[in-house]
Amino acid sequence: MLKRLLKPSTFYLPVQSKPLPSLGACLVMDLIGSATIMIPVLGELIWAPISAIVFWKMFGFRKGFFGGIFSFIEELIPGLDFIPTFTIMWFIQYARQKKNQLRFDLQRVN
Repeated sequence: MLKRLLKPSTFYLPVQSKPLPSLGACLVMDLIGSATIMIPVLGELIWAPISAIVFWKMFGFRKGFFGGIFSFIEELIPGLDFIPTFTIMWFIQYARQKKNQLRFDLQRVN
C-alpha cells in the first residue's frame, strides 16, 4: 500500500504528429506561387487550388486545412503572391516542435 502512495510520477511521451516537410520543398512551393504572376489570370486560377491541396497534404489535417484556405485566398487575389505562406507555416511548425521538445526534455530532467 505504501508503494502505491509513493508511486513516482508518470512520464508520457509526446504524441507523434505528422513529420515536418522539408524547408526546401516549402521554398520551392512559394517560388512557384510567386512565379504565377507571369501568367496574370490563368496562373492564379490554376495555382490557387493546387496550392491549397498541396498545403493541406504537406501540413496535415487541421493546420493544413486552415492554411490551405488561407493559401487559396492568398494565391487567388492578385498582388499577394509575394507572401511566402508555405515557408511561414514551416517556421511556425518548426518553432512549435522545438518548444514541445524542450518542454518534454525539461519534464524528464525534473
